[in-house]
Amino acid sequence: MKRLGLALAALMVSATAAFAQQTPAVTGMGDAQTTVFVEAGRLLADPATGVVQRGKTLVIRGNQVVEVRDGFVGDASQGKVVDLRDAFVLPGLIDSHVHLTGQQSASSRIDGLVQSDADQAMVGARYARRTLLAGFTTVADLGASNEAIFALRNAVRNGDVPGPRIIASGSAVSIHGGHGDINGYREDILHLMSPESVCSGAEDCMRAVRSQVRSGADIIKITATGGVLSNTAAGLNQQFSDAELAAIVESAHRMGRQVTAHAHGVDGINAFLRAGGDSIEHGTYLDDQSIRLFKTNNAWLVPTLLAGDFVARVASGPNNFFTPAQTAKALEAGPKMLDMARRAHNAGVKIAFGTDTGVSAHGDNAQEFALLVLAGLTPLEAIQAATVGAAEHLKIADEAGRIAVGRAADIVAVAGDPLTDVTELERVKFVMRNGVVYRAD
Repeated sequence: MKRLGLALAALMVSATAAFAQQTPAVTGMGDAQTTVFVEAGRLLADPATGVVQRGKTLVIRGNQVVEVRDGFVGDASQGKVVDLRDAFVLPGLIDSHVHLTGQQSASSRIDGLVQSDADQAMVGARYARRTLLAGFTTVADLGASNEAIFALRNAVRNGDVPGPRIIASGSAVSIHGGHGDINGYREDILHLMSPESVCSGAEDCMRAVRSQVRSGADIIKITATGGVLSNTAAGLNQQFSDAELAAIVESAHRMGRQVTAHAHGVDGINAFLRAGGDSIEHGTYLDDQSIRLFKTNNAWLVPTLLAGDFVARVASGPNNFFTPAQTAKALEAGPKMLDMARRAHNAGVKIAFGTDTGVSAHGDNAQEFALLVLAGLTPLEAIQAATVGAAEHLKIADEAGRIAVGRAADIVAVAGDPLTDVTELERVKFVMRNGVVYRAD
């Protein structure tokens, strides 16, 4: 722990110095005396309404929006004026499923052996900054070393490291030998690297949930089914027993945490939803019963279409770096995810934007928008999924998802109209997070 603290202290100094060299000057974080006037040519302040206003000035004081004025009325004598008169302005984007402390590559299996928690926190700082500059001002990190991700979350919160607001699960709760445990290494390494959040039996799974909460988890992430990238030929079906799922959900809810489940196979999806789970990540094989359970439980689907697209492309390409077990599952599940999202959307299931980035490359998160549109969402619905929808899903709607008086000043802008061409969101030109300007191209 002492070594981690020292490493993170060094990280904060180096990251801040590098950031200062590569980006425009920023306003003072949390300075109640600092006023910024953002003059917005087109403003989608509340994506829930779909109403685009024209010629507005957002008044930012400290880290909050304090007023929305008609016209371009920024006053340079009273603060800094940001000219976005020719831009399309909208709330900071939210990605409900990322893994900041790593990224899939040919070296991923070795990285887990040689990187310390401190190393992973430093890697996470790099990817957090990249994510922020891509326009994502809030993320949910669903699976990382407890020490690495909780330290990174706190460093961003304290203003020591540039990055999005992080809602973190830490280690996923998993069965022994399942997706979320360590697989494919020799026996002594398996025991050395297996996280404390791995469990067997209802009582042990209650322990795992409580331990994660004690360690600092904002949300509980579980692996209800097998997964594509676990190096084991264990399939994609249900892995926890029904009794274990019920114990996990009850324990988490009793401690004020929602539970989200990585789930591909329909048996695991439906068992988790029947147990009262709050949301499903992926949902590849959901069926009509799943859809009824989603709607009955008011649960959310996070489709992660970018992850499905990415793994299918890697597994079928000339430079495939997956193991045989990973390749087989990638080719099986990846191509099915677009149709899954289309069926869920047509049936009225609530969809929150999430990418599983860290599988694909950090900074490419906005490519999910075009995939959601291919799955049948309108550009506005895709934007809603990444703003008001994701904010509701993550229970931060009083803070993020809209540009409104009293909410955090999380603001992005693009040159074109994303309601006409949603890929505009892949070319963000301006990023403000918590009242601080991080990007102004």
